[in-house]
Amino acid sequence: MTRWHSHAAVAVSLIAGAASQVLDLSTYDWTVSNPDLNVSVPGSLPSQAHLDLYNARVIGDPYYGLNNFNLRWVAFNNWTYTSAPLTGLSSDASATWLVFNGLDTFASIDLCGQHVASTNNQFRQWLFDVSSILSSCSDDPFLSINFGSAPNIAADIAAEPGQETWPFNVEINYEIPNRQFIRKEQSDFGWDWGPAFAPAGPWQPAYIVQLPSPGVYVHNSLFDIYREGQLPLLLPNQTAPWVINASLDYVGTAPSNVGLSYTLKDSSNTTVSSGTLNDVNITDSTMTGKVTLPDGSADLWWPSGLGNQSLYYLTVSAVGAGNTTLASVTKRTAFRTIVLNEFPITDLQLSQGVAPGNNWHFEINGHEFYAKGSNFIPPDAFWPRVTQNRIQQLFDSVIDAHQNMLRVWASGAYSPDFMYDLADEMGILLWSEFEFGDALYPVDADFLENCRQEAYYQVRRNNHHPSLALWAGGNELENLELQTVNNSAPEEFDRYQAEYETLFLNTLGETVFNNTHSISYTPSSTSNGWLSLDFDNVQPITERYYNTTPGSVYGETDFYNYNSSIAFNTSALPVGRFSNEFGYHSMPSVQSWAEAISPEDWYFNSTTVLLRNQHYPPGSLNTSNFYNTSLGMGEMTVAVENWYPVPAKTDSVANFSAWCHATQIFQADFYTFEIEFYRRGSGMPNRQLGSLYWQLEDIWQGPTWAGIEYDGRWKVLHYKAKDIYQNVIITPFLNRTTGDLEVYVTSDLWTSASGSANFSWYSWDGTPLNVSTPSEATVNVGAINTTRVLTTNINDSLNNFNLSNVVLQVQTEVQGSPINQDTTQTFTHSNWLAISRLNQANFVDPGLTVSYSNSTKKFTVTATSGVAAWVWLDYGSGAVIAFDDNAFWLAKGESREIGYTTKSDTTNGAWINGVTVQSMYNQTQPDLTLPPIVVAYPNP
Repeated sequence: MTRWHSHAAVAVSLIAGAASQVLDLSTYDWTVSNPDLNVSVPGSLPSQAHLDLYNARVIGDPYYGLNNFNLRWVAFNNWTYTSAPLTGLSSDASATWLVFNGLDTFASIDLCGQHVASTNNQFRQWLFDVSSILSSCSDDPFLSINFGSAPNIAADIAAEPGQETWPFNVEINYEIPNRQFIRKEQSDFGWDWGPAFAPAGPWQPAYIVQLPSPGVYVHNSLFDIYREGQLPLLLPNQTAPWVINASLDYVGTAPSNVGLSYTLKDSSNTTVSSGTLNDVNITDSTMTGKVTLPDGSADLWWPSGLGNQSLYYLTVSAVGAGNTTLASVTKRTAFRTIVLNEFPITDLQLSQGVAPGNNWHFEINGHEFYAKGSNFIPPDAFWPRVTQNRIQQLFDSVIDAHQNMLRVWASGAYSPDFMYDLADEMGILLWSEFEFGDALYPVDADFLENCRQEAYYQVRRNNHHPSLALWAGGNELENLELQTVNNSAPEEFDRYQAEYETLFLNTLGETVFNNTHSISYTPSSTSNGWLSLDFDNVQPITERYYNTTPGSVYGETDFYNYNSSIAFNTSALPVGRFSNEFGYHSMPSVQSWAEAISPEDWYFNSTTVLLRNQHYPPGSLNTSNFYNTSLGMGEMTVAVENWYPVPAKTDSVANFSAWCHATQIFQADFYTFEIEFYRRGSGMPNRQLGSLYWQLEDIWQGPTWAGIEYDGRWKVLHYKAKDIYQNVIITPFLNRTTGDLEVYVTSDLWTSASGSANFSWYSWDGTPLNVSTPSEATVNVGAINTTRVLTTNINDSLNNFNLSNVVLQVQTEVQGSPINQDTTQTFTHSNWLAISRLNQANFVDPGLTVSYSNSTKKFTVTATSGVAAWVWLDYGSGAVIAFDDNAFWLAKGESREIGYTTKSDTTNGAWINGVTVQSMYNQTQPDLTLPPIVVAYPNP
């Protein structure tokens, strides 16, 4: 994998002429005010009102305690951002424009005390010609942006006469109602994993642009690189020439004789190709042209683990008379094809044992591959706090865990440029979604046009990124929303399905198909895919919905089942072509809780812990959601009780920590089982080719489905994902009802691998058991496939053993070729299975020891006296550390050296002295040694 030390993907407009200037509005002083509340404090841009009020100490930390409730008044009030005098403006510019890359959400803009415009969409870029207003200013102008309360305005819109309504339970209300009526981050109004702050403010950069005459300013652009003849959703010819299509969105006046030139350079600044674009078309807002390059002109870009991330810099310039450059845009991009294959199963696939139906998987540069990853949610309730370094840390953890794809979930915000840049560099495919989810939406003309403009901007802004894998219309629209309509109001189903298609096919889909040849589109995650395609229509998709044939397999699945008693039963899991989300919630560590709540609340069902749990959400503005939240807390509790020893520590903080840890173990155990099952499906008739669990990271400190806590600390889940997303894995499956035990070796390599598997039976004290099953097997596993290496029934093979005292270790070692490489490598993997549930196991003290070497900078963990299950290295507050391995098992006498990566550290390395080790055995004991924990907020 190529590592890049800088990124460059933001369009840069270079405008000829000394009189041209672009003034960054963040360089001026700002105030934030509300006269009714007698509040006026320094502000900033980009920002949001909560952040500026917190910086001025008008409010406390929004993330502290129950401040998500206590600070609701901020969201239900209006806030005005006022600039200092805007000095430095040119007096002889032919035109002056205000450019806002994002205003959240309802803004009324004044310049020099005169009204400029009003906005109503957080996700659009807004441009306003203020030349005439500026010419009437007697002094240095000032800018005023009044942000209305989004909850109040949404309520007003919902109450308008004749407003759209929907059948019962269709519009999922998490906390603040009416989110579906406005184009704002939907999770700002609450979700089942985070708070409802509904912030307001100038959340993206803003500029004043002054132009000479003639002069243009390029405010957005589309670069589309595709194979000749390629269309979205179709499988391209991988030997066809490359087409570069460039389209520049501009304001200003372009001369009639403008041409477009291009230069393509590689990462070493060597020119690969240059010249003029053909078929140039100039309108009053866009300049478009294209050029064809021979196949092989550039190296291909591949996702992480599948090849190199070859990146190029493409510069497109608008050139006027005398070869004068009017504007120039440079973006970093790449050459690759990425297609969502939803075509019918072919005769060849049928002959290979694939079940009939449709495909549903991704193909990169003509190769199908197994997508391994998770779902990305907003990493903060306040996007201005999300920095490049923070995303870099998250993405480093993604790569550490062998993930090649993230589903960037709908109902958050569109990813910032630097996030795509990092994904390009690191080889992380971003399945991207328009910001609609768990609701149906209005279809009046104004709303549709607002959404179309939003999609137009976002599709064109992001299309050049090789990491962009897909555009999806929204989250759970077909499998949940339309299904709910069908259940609650079947007589109205046709109406609401038609409205759904109006927005998600004929508006969003059409916008995608009008602007890109290279990116596939699906209207909903999750769905059964398309039924047919007709590219004689601008929008070619006819959705399948439930036009299915028994015995056939279609589409993707998402799956949640909170009946933990059947958690490890394969018959309870869905069988599909791809799993886009699945999961179970867990508590964060006590170290994370200490960042947000007072020590008096450090117990499992404290009021603050309960009310920070959003599963299940209140469904209203209720601030005492004890009944709903107790259901979610109860699900975690019962899951632990069903499967693991129940913590009962004598120290209350230790007990809280042990319970938090126990919920994480169940979560990790369950996800591991599901991923094993889905990956096994690559060799089953459903030909399952993707597993994206819910969810990658936290938005704050609370019980969620995340594998990474808010500060970047890895939960047990992320360590287990790292293990089970290796290329070759060995996985045992036990049917506890029938006693059937099967062991599979699964590989996502692109060529076959061969070697051996070994099976070792032990009692908990480490004594080998003489069980009448083979001790080894030959392994031959095909490309992206699975093979069974052991089958037995424990009712027969373990008939003479106490099942509470039997554990199985399975290991495999195979030789194979890393993907896209001609070399051979050894791949190893080990897994363990306790035959009884761990709450019935006859544990013995494994005698765990841990030591640290200053010379090797590694920890050594040893199990001296028994089998150690779920060995866990823990560390204290003030650092974020990723151990090379964790949450593993050790056989008696086995030692393991563990390195680590420091993500952040405010302890100057002192965290090393506080590292502790425990295993499942420690959950049965009354005492537990905790690493140092720092209370971030002893007082609100």
